[in-house]
Amino acid sequence: MQQRLIYVMDPMCSWCWGLAPLLDSIRAEFPELPVHLMAGSLRAHLDTPLDNASRQALADHWQAVAALSGQPFSDPHALPDSLVFNVGPASRALIAARNLDECLAWPFARAVQHAFYARGLDITQPAVLMQIAADIGYDEALFAARFDHPETRQQLEQDWNWVADRGFAELPILFAERKGQLALLCNGFRVPGEVLALLQRWVAAAA
Repeated sequence: MQQRLIYVMDPMCSWCWGLAPLLDSIRAEFPELPVHLMAGSLRAHLDTPLDNASRQALADHWQAVAALSGQPFSDPHALPDSLVFNVGPASRALIAARNLDECLAWPFARAVQHAFYARGLDITQPAVLMQIAADIGYDEALFAARFDHPETRQQLEQDWNWVADRGFAELPILFAERKGQLALLCNGFRVPGEVLALLQRWVAAAA
C-alpha cells in the first residue's frame, strides 16, 4: 500500500526546530514510512538585516519555544550583524538535499536548524549550507550544483505555492498520505506524544 508522510517546514522557523524531536521519534518508530520534506514559509522575501528590535522580539519568542519544546536555542543578539532573515537559501538547500538523496534530507534539515538555532550560524550563506551538506554525507560539488540549478529554484516556488494554496497559517505541518488522500496530523506546534498517537492510529487503520 502506497503511503508516506509529508512534512512541511521552514529551516528558519523556530516552531519547526521545536518540533524536530517529533520527526526523530517518527523515523525511529516507523523506519519503513517514507518522509517527504516540503518547504513552506511565512516570510520568504525579507531583504533587510535584523535590527535590535527584531533581535529582541526573536529572543523573547525563542525563549518561549525553548521552554515548551526543550530544544536548545542561542541568543539572537549574537547572530551576525549582516544577517537578513531570508529563508530562501536554506529552503533551496532543503530541495537540493531532497532531490539528491531523500534519505539524508531530514538529517540535513535537522543539522541546518541546529546550526542556526543552537550554534548561531548564518544559514543564509551558501558556504555554510555546503559545509553542513558535506558533513551529513552529500558530495559537496554535486550539492552545490543542485543548489544553483534553475530546476531547484522552480521546485522551491512550487513547494511554497502548494502550501500557500492550502491556506495554513502555521508551521510545521505534518500530513499522512495514503493512496493520494491526505490526513492532517499537525499544524503548528503540538506535543509530540499527541501527534505520535494520531500517527499510530492512522498506521493501524491500514493494517
